[in-house]
Amino acid sequence: MKNEETIRILNKVIGINNDRIEGYETASKETKDKELVILFFRFIQTSKKCNIEAISEVLQLGGMPEGRTKIIGKFFRVWMDLKAALTCNNRGVILSSCEYGEKKAIDTYNYVLKNKCSFLNIDQQKMLTIQLALIYMDHNNLIDIRNKKLVIA
Repeated sequence: MKNEETIRILNKVIGINNDRIEGYETASKETKDKELVILFFRFIQTSKKCNIEAISEVLQLGGMPEGRTKIIGKFFRVWMDLKAALTCNNRGVILSSCEYGEKKAIDTYNYVLKNKCSFLNIDQQKMLTIQLALIYMDHNNLIDIRNKKLVIA
């Protein structure tokens, strides 16, 4: 059934945003760097916005939205590396770990938009394209902050 696959796809997006929220909430609690706390807060807000939209779609399709994180494999290790980096408060390592996590989120969206469009209506495709653009903006902000500090240092 088409709706079941659409729900599964949207739940994949909800899951990656849940991962971002959990990861950046953990990072915000652990770092003392105010600039990073503000950055992580914005990233959390991006994922919450994305989830509200995706959850609404899942509910309209009669499905059950993903309610927990689905941290698995490499993505889980990234957040563990991030936590370890935060412990020593190494800004460069923190930003590199975040960059890897952002790439996983971008890869998830790109995969869905490239390979699963036949299961998404035009409005859902547009929604996910806009969400991907927001996550790209977060990723670019992360790179800008990293590069700014590298130039000054």
